[in-house]
Amino acid sequence: MSRIDEVFKRLKKENGVALMPFMTAGDPDLHMTGSVIRELEKNGADIIELGIPFSDPLADGPTIQRSSQRALAGGVSLAKILIFLKELRRDVSIPIVLMGYYNPFFRYGLERFAGDAKEAGADGLIVPDLPPEEAEDLIREARRVDLDTVFLLAPTSTEERIKRIAAVSRGFVYYVSLTGVTGQRDRLSDDIGLSIDRIRKVTSQPVCVGFGISKPEHAGRVSRFADGVIVGSALVGFIEEHLNDPACPFRAGDFLLEFRKATKRQG
Repeated sequence: MSRIDEVFKRLKKENGVALMPFMTAGDPDLHMTGSVIRELEKNGADIIELGIPFSDPLADGPTIQRSSQRALAGGVSLAKILIFLKELRRDVSIPIVLMGYYNPFFRYGLERFAGDAKEAGADGLIVPDLPPEEAEDLIREARRVDLDTVFLLAPTSTEERIKRIAAVSRGFVYYVSLTGVTGQRDRLSDDIGLSIDRIRKVTSQPVCVGFGISKPEHAGRVSRFADGVIVGSALVGFIEEHLNDPACPFRAGDFLLEFRKATKRQG
């Protein structure tokens, strides 16, 4: 059983919901990233989604694009992130999922990347621009070293598509609550619950919801239906606002704590 599986098993017993913050590695530098992650863990994060900066992030909105640009301008690379992750593992124990576009992983070498990521302490991979039909090589290398692979479902996904995604996903299924790129929204779709019910009819894997969860009340609503809530652009934007504040990591922890409180289920 992977660390991710253990999180969802524990939360199921507790009638809890996984809180999964996303942040871009190296924004504005890796030291800050490490400090923020430690505070996120202290303030209720169950799993960290760590973004690998890329120059052409097609699925990301302006907030996360800017964070990637800052990280790349600071000289961050995939190799440096893996070294950083290994050091981070000395005092961070929650699962960490690497989210990145296929090109940097492919250029690194898939076999080498999977091995190095596992050795560094990664628990899973999300590659938003890699459909399962083209992911055979990555899945094979991930399975070889016991890295979970997480694929994305959208509101437009057919039952056949849900079955295909569920068959190749390990750890959890990522449901994109809105069409389009990442970013903060004023409101969520009214049919999230129905969409999650459709997914649950096909797979028993945990379903985590991301894209557009920008307020604690959004997280609270999603937690009524989902097994996990992913907070991305809202946190990245908050960090952007406090880049020059020495207390940024602590403020980020406080920011996440409000989402944590909102996901508490009754009973």
